[in-house]
Amino acid sequence: MESSFLNRFKFLNEMGDIARFTGRFFKEIVKPRQEVEEFFRQCYWIGYKSLPLVAITAFIMGLVLTIQSRPTLVEFGAQSLLPAMVAVSLVREISPVITALICAGKVGSGMGAELGSMRVTEQIDAMDVSGTNPFRYLVVTRVLAATLMLPVLSNLSNAIALFGGYIGVNLRGQVSWSLYWTQVFDSLSFGDVMPSLIKTFFFGFAIGIIGCYKGYNTQHGTEGVGRSANSAVVVASLLVFIIDLIAVQISDLLNLT
Repeated sequence: MESSFLNRFKFLNEMGDIARFTGRFFKEIVKPRQEVEEFFRQCYWIGYKSLPLVAITAFIMGLVLTIQSRPTLVEFGAQSLLPAMVAVSLVREISPVITALICAGKVGSGMGAELGSMRVTEQIDAMDVSGTNPFRYLVVTRVLAATLMLPVLSNLSNAIALFGGYIGVNLRGQVSWSLYWTQVFDSLSFGDVMPSLIKTFFFGFAIGIIGCYKGYNTQHGTEGVGRSANSAVVVASLLVFIIDLIAVQISDLLNLT
């Protein structure tokens, strides 16, 4: 009973710390003299360096989804709907979520480990003493970069996954390039693309804020660095699913009205 109470207290305490950390982020972001050079450097590392992994995963995802869906559609005589079904599935849900999970594993753990190492080696304290604002330099730039780069990665993932779908459609059939993309774009609407794009901004923000929070508040030496990196991945991945659930509910309510 006592341990259950302590676990709940620790959970609520950490939620409060994350809320304060997020509030400090919004305070720092409106202050002048932002670290523009560091922001672009983080965009390069988060966006460009993550692109190969995202691209390979997206291609395989589109290819496998098409191959796995084809037998069911053939059974009902609806194989002509395969490009449209794959397009809607990828753009609405699969591609943004998978891309966010990849970034949660790669980017979130990287932030947790990097900032955690800087914390335990007292580099962050040294920056504070020297007059540099470590929060603005380390946290604000990374969170902003993650927030802006994840939608870019998600859109590229959509395109590559749909190309993988084209390859999958033509493995056991024959659909021309122009016909495939005509069916894809005809099946997609504004209501499919915009909710998918908007929620990726929230995915990126959640991944960035959690990764930075875990790393910035690392304790207990080098052992704590590993814990921070691992915890950043777990919490960020969980938040991705929670945000996705909320986004789907909001989108559904807006469609009903």
